[in-house]
Amino acid sequence: MQIGLFYGSTTCYTEMAAEKMQEIIGEDILSLHNIKDVPLKNAEQFDFVIFGISTWDFGELQEDWESHWDDIDEVDLAGKTIALFGMGDQQGYGQWFQDALGMLHDKIAPQGVHFLGYWPNTADYEFEASKALTDDKSQFVGLALDEDSQYEKSDERIAAWIEQIMTQYSESL
Repeated sequence: MQIGLFYGSTTCYTEMAAEKMQEIIGEDILSLHNIKDVPLKNAEQFDFVIFGISTWDFGELQEDWESHWDDIDEVDLAGKTIALFGMGDQQGYGQWFQDALGMLHDKIAPQGVHFLGYWPNTADYEFEASKALTDDKSQFVGLALDEDSQYEKSDERIAAWIEQIMTQYSESL
């Protein structure tokens, strides 16, 4: 099995989370791809893809994702298994917490992908609004990390989420 993890990272927090995921899964299985340097089209090579994105300021996309946003439409993700994780600041930007995560989910959902890794632990966060919540508001559409307000919970959340997505993936085969 090969998993491709594609991310954009301005402050290195998304990259560091991706590296932690690779440590858990193993670099022989999980390869990292910074979209600043690698075309998103390369995601087509993988049956299982993880995307990492951060929300900036007032619900905006991270700069690398913003500059490649339209490229997503050119990537054939149909039938692929997709897991998402996002970075956000629930204290400083609580009205837009994880909005980019939700925007990415909504951008690729019409392609007929199989999502896994929805994060059900929304009660563990304090925010006003988020585009990353499922319709019933019970889950985030991917792992929600907050290196600004809850950095001490990130390692535990990453480990639990990796176990969740690997179990869900193996059960889907």
